[in-house]
Amino acid sequence: MNTYSKSTTLNLLNYKSVSIRTFWITSIAFFLCFFAWFGIVPFMPDVIKDLGLTPDEKWNSIIVAVSGTIFARLLIGKLCDRYGPRICYTWLLIFGAVPVILLGFVQTPIQFIICRLFIGFIGASFVITQFHTSIMFAPNIVGTANATSAGWGNLGGGVNRLGMPLIAATVVSFGVAETDAWRYCMIIAGITCFLMGVIYFFFTKDTPNGNFSELKAKGEFIRFKKDEVSFLMAIQDYRVWILFIVYAACFGMELTVYGTMDDYLQNTFQLERITAGNIVLSFALMNIFARTLGGVFGDKFGKMKGLRGRVLFLAIILGIEGIMLSLFSGMNELTLGIIFLIGFSLTVQMAEGATFSVVPFINKKAIGSISGIVGAGGNVGAFVAAFVLKSKSAVAEKKAIADNQDFSQEAIQAAQTFASSEAVSSGYFTIGIFVIFTAVISLMIKFSTEDEKAVAREMKSTPVYS
Repeated sequence: MNTYSKSTTLNLLNYKSVSIRTFWITSIAFFLCFFAWFGIVPFMPDVIKDLGLTPDEKWNSIIVAVSGTIFARLLIGKLCDRYGPRICYTWLLIFGAVPVILLGFVQTPIQFIICRLFIGFIGASFVITQFHTSIMFAPNIVGTANATSAGWGNLGGGVNRLGMPLIAATVVSFGVAETDAWRYCMIIAGITCFLMGVIYFFFTKDTPNGNFSELKAKGEFIRFKKDEVSFLMAIQDYRVWILFIVYAACFGMELTVYGTMDDYLQNTFQLERITAGNIVLSFALMNIFARTLGGVFGDKFGKMKGLRGRVLFLAIILGIEGIMLSLFSGMNELTLGIIFLIGFSLTVQMAEGATFSVVPFINKKAIGSISGIVGAGGNVGAFVAAFVLKSKSAVAEKKAIADNQDFSQEAIQAAQTFASSEAVSSGYFTIGIFVIFTAVISLMIKFSTEDEKAVAREMKSTPVYS
């Protein structure tokens, strides 16, 4: 691939540029995938009532929704290296639309859980987005491009809190019963993902110089003799597994905190559901700029101190993230709690952007595989953290109920709420300490002198192309 064709700027209005056009389409596709992935969240009270979900079934549906993505992210990275991001994204969107649509037809809890498991596969869209932007943009801007596309895609997981109720209201205005509105919303989200798959196929290219198939025909596409080589190289590199843990400590924790914060704010600060939901929505909306900042600073540190500079910034921002969450976990006063929550929101998303300002430089022959492994780390982190919080909360709540069974229902409910708040607070503190520890571990990521020189030469020799 001709490196010189990569864009060295992020001129978002230059639609004639293959790189910029791909940036927009992949960001929108990612947004729609996250919108559909977490689309059911605003309707969970309706789903619980409609399907009769038990607390365990509700938690299990949350856990499988993030765990199903682990396998998909590991697989999709290898497929991107082999077939290219265009074909992979097209089929992911088309096949991923099926369980989203089927969720609108479920009648039992087990059907609901199975659909959420397979819907989680579209979370692999993140890997393709990062792969596609990594090969479209030059080293001086790739961190910013990766972070911005990922941040705007993640935004879909927050916008659905506004978008889904609006779609539901529109559906109801056409005569659909309110109790069935959530079903129609998921069907619409699935159809939209399917149509986006068609758009992706016809309006993007794998690289600035053309699709993988075209480059192979011209003899310009270089790949290993065996498809397994790039993946084996990736899994044998210790740096990949450090970044796996790093992404678990940022994106994994964001998913977990985002998924549990509504109840925590209500239980700890006695907020109304709508107020708590709006605060969490604001948390998600910070993806508009926060993740981009992580990529921007990653690129700036890279210009000043080379590849080592990117790692240093990643370690710094991870450490601050852990401190913010640890401090937030001990807050009982709302104003201070919101201040530290904002600090956590900003730094966790910046850490995600900083992570993928490092990923493209680990091994350029295996960007897809590495992106898949690191991306899967985020979901492993979310799975483990959600399981820990579920265990802590369930044990504490059951004990509170047992200890107060001779009192009124209101007293039992109050004790249960307090126990849940204390358990989750303890869990957040533990997560914060884990993140701080991970920040220290990230400093073990090293690059050879030749790697540093190669990137420096590439940045000097690449002409401006937008």
